[in-house]
Amino acid sequence: MAADSLASSSSAQSQSAATFESQSSSAAQSRVAEALANPQSSATLETPSQSIPSSSSAGTPAKPLSKWQTLPEVNAPWMKGERLEYELSWGFITAGYATLEVIPRKDGKVEFQTYATANKTVNKFYPVHDTVYTLVHKKGLMTDVFRKSLHEGTFHNKSLIRFNRDGKKAVLSDTVFKDPVKHYVKRSADTSVTIDGLEHSIMSAFYLVRTLPLKEGVTSRFSAVSGKKRYELKVVAHKRETIKTDLGTFKTVKVEPVLDGDGIFNSSGRIFIWFTDDEKRLPVLMECEIKLGSIKAELKKVK
Repeated sequence: MAADSLASSSSAQSQSAATFESQSSSAAQSRVAEALANPQSSATLETPSQSIPSSSSAGTPAKPLSKWQTLPEVNAPWMKGERLEYELSWGFITAGYATLEVIPRKDGKVEFQTYATANKTVNKFYPVHDTVYTLVHKKGLMTDVFRKSLHEGTFHNKSLIRFNRDGKKAVLSDTVFKDPVKHYVKRSADTSVTIDGLEHSIMSAFYLVRTLPLKEGVTSRFSAVSGKKRYELKVVAHKRETIKTDLGTFKTVKVEPVLDGDGIFNSSGRIFIWFTDDEKRLPVLMECEIKLGSIKAELKKVK
């Protein structure tokens, strides 16, 4: 977790770090962000199943709601809209910038949009432009669509996940391009994964973590779909710390997402996120360990 995200792209951070950084928005976003979801976990806030009235005769059994439809709506402060801006640094070097944005829609759903890029100097010899788009329901932050686009140096990748919860299936598509402009494809893969119905995408899991109590020493477990598979994730709440940033001094909870698989926050090192110890749970600092040190994403502006 160190909001894939920042909320996306953690893999970008790792690769970028070779030259300067990682992808934690996506970069830090992408990395940052990491996070998670177990269908049977209390973290998903599952409530007793309900039923909806049948439109047919009184003798016809009512049709039960799907598991995800019984989840409570998330009404955190940031669900009304939020934009977080980060500075990505590698050691003493400012490597790039990232944003995490929450956009409520009129249809009741919510969009999570993240973007990460290198600074002007780095972009001249190693351009980085990573975006992650996630569409979720207010109920349990269940994802409908997860879309990721990575452009890092000569690496160009686009991936898409569509969740069919009633059909117990997630459909994934992943393409790596030789030339994204001319659409020359290097390799492409399409697959489907069987799900229970309460799985998260990496970004929805990241935001779900912001709704948890985060008690010291407590580990929250989740199930998620990313890459080409469904896997288990966990978030460890370590301890409360007071940290200083350019925005001020904050009381925080230090959290470590532990990933098992190839999510957008995947990296060779550990990832840590410092959330403010209040109802906003602002991710004021994210750090991803890499072979050449660490990449940090520090919150610079909140809108």
